[in-house]
Amino acid sequence: MPLYHTEDQAMLADTARGFLADEGTIAKQLRHFRDISCKDGFGHALWKQFAELGLTGILVPEADGGLGMGNVEAGIVLEEIGRNLTPSPFLTSAVVAATALGAASDELRGRYLPGLLTGDSVFAVAIDEQRKHRPERITTRAERHGNGFRLNGAKTFVIQGASADMIVVAARTAGSDEDAEGITLFAVPRDSAGLNQDAVRLVDSSMATHLKLDNVELTADAVIGEVDGGRPLLDKVLNAGRVGAAAESVGVAAGAFAMTTDYLKQRKQFGKLIGEFQALQHRAAHLYSEIEIARAATIKAQQLLDAGSEKAPLMVAVAKAKAGQAAGLAVKEGVQMHGGIGMTDEYDIGLFMKRDRALAEFMGDAYYHANRVAQLSGY
Repeated sequence: MPLYHTEDQAMLADTARGFLADEGTIAKQLRHFRDISCKDGFGHALWKQFAELGLTGILVPEADGGLGMGNVEAGIVLEEIGRNLTPSPFLTSAVVAATALGAASDELRGRYLPGLLTGDSVFAVAIDEQRKHRPERITTRAERHGNGFRLNGAKTFVIQGASADMIVVAARTAGSDEDAEGITLFAVPRDSAGLNQDAVRLVDSSMATHLKLDNVELTADAVIGEVDGGRPLLDKVLNAGRVGAAAESVGVAAGAFAMTTDYLKQRKQFGKLIGEFQALQHRAAHLYSEIEIARAATIKAQQLLDAGSEKAPLMVAVAKAKAGQAAGLAVKEGVQMHGGIGMTDEYDIGLFMKRDRALAEFMGDAYYHANRVAQLSGY
């Protein structure tokens, strides 16, 4: 498979690029909602615009009213979101939760997908239970109760949890905490009795919650997929989220790089543009190559996921690790090449560093995925 976009994908990229460059800018979105201390951290009006363009249904099958596209197309949108630092529930709702709902019953899909397609609903996913990403260990318990289940446990850093109409929760229905099997995914409504959330603002001004489930009662209809057999679905959800985060990280890196190269062409020292200094040219060229490698790895992972390849999990780990490293390098180089002003809030380059830090931890940092690459390669 070629590591570039088809004609249709290029058209989607043009649409997403123009839309977010106009409506998703740092001034209009990130700074605005940060400065008013918005409880959601994003604009619902912009989310409705996403829906009007059909983007919220990018991974929703055509039979359910969506576009029926794949992870490559979702990544195209996410790269533009990262490039503009646009605060949006696209990754959690239209990618991660939508992937989970793809395995849900007709009743559940009919209940939740229409709201996603119109931009009236936001979803969240609750998987992690520690400070770091460790989905191999699930301690939240779901015990049989009447004709349904009763959930007890806690989840950490649930992105957009307080804004979500429904939260996809991974819970253990059988086995011990470390077992691969015995996992079930549940669709938990936001108004469920016993569901408590403690909101926190992350470094990039996005909102998350620490979630507690205290005897949350759900009917059997809330089950997504198979009872006790949810690990394959959870892995699918995680891979979609990881490669989506990788695509957004590539966008963050590209946005920081563009801002930095523009500055190199404007700032003068000793009577010369600093972009004429060979040392800075070398650093910029190295950064460009790292971003392109990360983009290629991410596209490959997206293509393998869409093709259902058994090699997809390995490539997803490669992409998440490489994109995280490239974005980390881009924002650090960006701040350094901007000099002292790079550390001030007046200039946007520092905001790229903050988004990178939040994205780096989402669904596993570069160290987690480098280790995963080794494990999947037999080491």
